Amino acid sequence: MQVSESQKLNQFERQIEQCRTGDIPELSQCLRGLRQRLKQKRPIDRGLIKLQQSIQESLDWVLTRHQLCPEIDFPEELPICQKLADLAELIVKHPVVIVAGETGSGKTTQLPKLCLKLGRGRQGLIGHTQPRRIAARAVASRIAEELKTELGQAVGYKIRFDDQTQESSYLQLMTDGILLSEMAFDPELRAFDTLIIDEAHERSLNIDFILGYIKKLLPKRPDLKVIITSATIDLQRFSKHFNNAPILEVSGRTFPVETRYRPLVIEQLSMGEGMDEPKTISHSIEPYDAMLQAIEELCSEGSGDILVFLAGEREIREASETIRKHLQGQVEVLPLYSRLSRSEQDKVFKSHNKRRIVLATNVAETSLTVPNIRYVIDFGFARISRYSQRTKVQRLPIEPISKASAEQRKGRCGRLSDGICIRLYSQDDYESRPDFTDPEIYRTNLAAVILQMLNLKMGEIEDFPFIELPEQKQINDGYRLLQNLQAIDQQKRITALGRQLARLPIDPRLGRMLLAAEQYLCVKEMLIIASALSVQDIRERPLEKRSQADQWHLRFNQQPSDFSSLVQLWDYVHQLKADLSSSQFKKQLKSEFLSYVRLRDWQDTYRQLTRILKEAGLRTTANPGDYASIHKAIITGLPEQLGHKTSEGDYEGTRQSRFVLQKTSAVNKKAIHQNRDV
Repeated sequence: MQVSESQKLNQFERQIEQCRTGDIPELSQCLRGLRQRLKQKRPIDRGLIKLQQSIQESLDWVLTRHQLCPEIDFPEELPICQKLADLAELIVKHPVVIVAGETGSGKTTQLPKLCLKLGRGRQGLIGHTQPRRIAARAVASRIAEELKTELGQAVGYKIRFDDQTQESSYLQLMTDGILLSEMAFDPELRAFDTLIIDEAHERSLNIDFILGYIKKLLPKRPDLKVIITSATIDLQRFSKHFNNAPILEVSGRTFPVETRYRPLVIEQLSMGEGMDEPKTISHSIEPYDAMLQAIEELCSEGSGDILVFLAGEREIREASETIRKHLQGQVEVLPLYSRLSRSEQDKVFKSHNKRRIVLATNVAETSLTVPNIRYVIDFGFARISRYSQRTKVQRLPIEPISKASAEQRKGRCGRLSDGICIRLYSQDDYESRPDFTDPEIYRTNLAAVILQMLNLKMGEIEDFPFIELPEQKQINDGYRLLQNLQAIDQQKRITALGRQLARLPIDPRLGRMLLAAEQYLCVKEMLIIASALSVQDIRERPLEKRSQADQWHLRFNQQPSDFSSLVQLWDYVHQLKADLSSSQFKKQLKSEFLSYVRLRDWQDTYRQLTRILKEAGLRTTANPGDYASIHKAIITGLPEQLGHKTSEGDYEGTRQSRFVLQKTSAVNKKAIHQNRDV
């Protein structure tokens, strides 16, 4: 029986659904075109042959992936593996599934394997996001190991400056920032047939935006499967956001953890001679002395490694020096934070003989599991990004963590046996803390998000399906900044300059400086400055050697400008690198209180921005930019952060804000004080 052309087209339509997700739009468009021609009684025989060939090529690609998929098994001891049948049923039946798992449940490593087992990852990638680069790489390594495949083959990862995926990869671990950047080039995320959004309870701005974007995308991508994982926090909010998506809770594989409170301030009642009532006397303990006491207390409890949570890199460095000084050779001390080199991060996961003390920021709170931890010491602080409505500046203050974060830290021990968590604050302090950390959307400037939404033609931010809509004054601040930067017009429409800004992976203010630099003939200098302001300062100032460090750094203040000092610093370290061997270079940087790890970040960002500007056609000049030109370009990006020197010696900024210069500022010279503007 001969098949009609109309029947063939219907058959092709069914086949297209099984094709590579990235091919489906083009194939579907071709199919619609042929149907239109058929309706107009025009010949389609040649088009049918071409479409059939294209469909077959795509189906062959999918078939090859089915044949080459690695074998999958599941470790029975993980709690999530007892729920695999239930999970599989939910994933097959629903577009979105919420998986709530406690620490140690195995959700991060086993969910992508379950998706593979269900046949996902054949028509496109299984995309699996992590909040941090260090976690993305570590999780990818672990899953690759379990699938008995080399990292970068069946399982890869993609983080800023490092893409370890291939055409043949089934699973791609990535930061949520990378997934955001994918949206600009692949608005329907056709590279993926499955998305796993891990650690959604962290509620970063990226995660909130991704969840809203996916909600809008799903009607266009009924084939897409989405799994959202979270600690057991605020689950109903996620479910309601996705039309009452089903929730499956998985218990953690944990042993009992004892909590001990060892506050830094101890109050005691004292009854002196001639006193009618006892008097309360407070005794303060230095933080690192309290840490040493906690370490000694835990060492007396038995074997096992210790994980210490500190606020930031500087605190980790100071704590490390303290421990090494007092426990010489008795323990192995390792740092753990996101900007560490890959080799330094990997040390945490390697076997060892001595008791190990790992000093970590909050990167070790979730996703990343440090092995062999039996004890936790928690200082109870973290650096939390906050935007000041008054000064219009994004700050990174050290703040007490929430109860939820404290419980996450506590949960890092008790994985192997009974654990102990020592909190270096009081129980009353713990009880007074908020239940959760504010979602980042409430404490950040929204200009970058608004700009990306306008660039992606996603409409007004007020109409976007955020899990929680930001406050109107935050939205207004974001629009106002973009108008000041000329990224949008008075009708809130994105401009040509705004589209250029949207391509730059940095704060819009820094991007505006770069675009202005072409006009003022100082692109090279502005690349150095903008990339420096995008990363942490490479100049270190250890507490006990601060004056010594400042003396080393003052030599870069050859002009009355902290921005010019960055250019001087850049030129110096690159000349130093050219003159010395790699080991000599690192040693010299350390002796001059300059961070090699942060320098590498600075260089990577510089190279990335240079490549993007080159692709955008921005011209550079052989001659160096002059002082005035550089600062004109800077002011273009920071119109709201100008200051005027007052008769009292401080500075008055916009909106009646007042500030003083840091003592080490290049502007803080007597000769410069005659110039009243900064």
